[in-house]
Amino acid sequence: MKDFILLFRQGANEQSQLTEEEAKAVNKRWYDWISDIDAQGKLKDHGSRLEPAGKVLKPGGIVTDGPFVEIRERLGGFIVVTADDLDEATTLAHGCPILEFNGSVEIRALLN
Repeated sequence: MKDFILLFRQGANEQSQLTEEEAKAVNKRWYDWISDIDAQGKLKDHGSRLEPAGKVLKPGGIVTDGPFVEIRERLGGFIVVTADDLDEATTLAHGCPILEFNGSVEIRALLN
């Protein structure tokens, strides 16, 4: 078994127009999806949601604000799962609610 990180990317404003009721429904879909992975014994770390703003440190000590307006996708959060291989980790990513909002899930193995 290996550990994989599932990184959630989406457009900067994809969910900003949701009503409170719609947002609650989306949050429930996230909860249900992650609970299903957990019930399979595959959830290693609940990860975290990320604030949209941050900083970027570049070589030479240059610090800029980020993410940038011209970026089409932003990193919104992550979880860590355990799977036999990349294909199984990718299968676990199916059903992720971010996909309903034109987002994507990046699946990467963690090096131990």
